[in-house]
Amino acid sequence: MLSNKTIRPERVIQFGEGGFLRGFVDWILQLTNEKTDFDGSVVVVQPIENGLCDKLSAQNCVYTHIMRGMQDGVPTVEKKVIDVISRCVKPYEDWNSYLALAENPEFRFIFSNTTESGIEYVEGDKLTDAPPKSFPAKVAALLYKRFTLGLRGFVFLPCELIDKNGENLKRIILKYADDWALGEDFKAWVNEENIFCNTLVDRIVTGYPKDEKIDLGYEDNMLNTSELFHLWVIEGPKSICDELPFDKTGLNIIITDNLERYRTRKVRILNGAHTSMIPYAMLEGVETVKDCMENEKLFAFVKACVFEEIIPTLDLPEEELTDYANNVFERFRNPYIRHLCASISLNSVSKFKVRVLPSLLEYIKRTGKMPEHLLMSFGKLIDFYKTDMTNDDKDICEFMKASDVETILGNKKLWDEDLSYLAKEVEKYVDK
Repeated sequence: MLSNKTIRPERVIQFGEGGFLRGFVDWILQLTNEKTDFDGSVVVVQPIENGLCDKLSAQNCVYTHIMRGMQDGVPTVEKKVIDVISRCVKPYEDWNSYLALAENPEFRFIFSNTTESGIEYVEGDKLTDAPPKSFPAKVAALLYKRFTLGLRGFVFLPCELIDKNGENLKRIILKYADDWALGEDFKAWVNEENIFCNTLVDRIVTGYPKDEKIDLGYEDNMLNTSELFHLWVIEGPKSICDELPFDKTGLNIIITDNLERYRTRKVRILNGAHTSMIPYAMLEGVETVKDCMENEKLFAFVKACVFEEIIPTLDLPEEELTDYANNVFERFRNPYIRHLCASISLNSVSKFKVRVLPSLLEYIKRTGKMPEHLLMSFGKLIDFYKTDMTNDDKDICEFMKASDVETILGNKKLWDEDLSYLAKEVEKYVDK
C-alpha cells in the first residue's frame, strides 16, 4: 500500500511533477529528510494546463522510485517509496490557491524543471493574468505577492538544462517587474532577498516503465525509474547547507562557486564520449550504447578518446576526472536502459562542434601532438554523413555528402573557424 505518508512542514515549492523531478529532486529530498533534521515537504505546482497532478493526487502524492544500473560491475536494483510531496496546486484551475503559497513564511526553496524552453520571456504576460503563460511570469507574480506581505525571499534551484539557468530566471523576472511597473523597491527585494543558483543536473530518468512489467505487490500508477548515478552541482553560497543540509546526506551534491568546470567535464567526457563514438558505431552497424561497450574495437576506441585525449585537456584534479569517466562507462553498460545509437546521432555535426572539437583543439594546443582517436572520430563523422543514416538539417546533410574533407573542414559556418589545416590528418581516417 502507498497511502501512508509522514506529515512534515511545507518548506519547498516545486514547479513540475514529471519523471525527472520526482526521480531526482524529490528522491534527494526524501533522503535528506531521512538522514538529516531538514523535516520538509514539497508542494508541487503544475506549470502547464495538462499534467500529472490529478494522477499523483489520486494516490496521496506517494509513489515508488526504482533505480537500476551497474554498480562495481554488478547489475543492481534499488527501490524507494517517496512520500515527500504533500499536495499539488494547479494554477490554471485555481490561481488564488497558487498565489496563497506566497503567504506561508516556512516556504524557502523553489525547484523547477519546466523543460529547456520553460525559462523564457513571453511578451504580453500581465500581472493580472490568472495565470500568465510563462513560468518566469508565474514566479514573478508569486514573488510580488510575497514582497507585499513583507516576507523573506526564496532560494531558487532550477533544474532546466540550460546554461546559467538561475541567472536567466532572475533576469526574466526582473524584466516582468519592469513591464508591470512593480517599482524599484520590489526589484531591489528580488536582488537582495532571493538567491538564484545556477545548477547542473545529471541523471537519466526513464520514467514509467511502459514496456515492462515490474511487480511491486501493489498498484502504483506513478511508478518512476532511473539509473543509479546522480550528480547535482549547485553554484551558490555554502550557507544553503545551513538550511538544506545536503552536505550531511552523503549524496553526490557539489556546492561550488564555479559550476562551469563541472559543466565542461560533463560535456567533454559524457557527451563527448557519446558523440565521438556514435558515427563510428552507426557505420559498424552497432545498435545501442551498451552494445558499443561490448564491442571490443569500439570500446577500445572510445576509452582511448576519453582517457588519453579528452581528460588531459581538462583542469579538474586527474583523480576526479578519472573517477567521473569510470562512472560514465559504467552508466553506458546499464543493462536496464536501451539507449539507441540512432537517437543519439541526431544533429551530430553541431554536437561534434560543442562536445568533441574543443577537446581535439585543446589537445593540440597543450601537447603539440595530434590526437589520433579524436581525429579518427572526425573522419568517421564525415564518413557517416556520406551515408543515408543521418538525421540533421537538410542543407548540412547535402553539403557534407557532396564535399571533400578539406571543404568540409574549411566551412566556418559549421565549426566557427577554418579547420582546413587539419585536412591531411583527418583524411587518414576517411574511407576513400
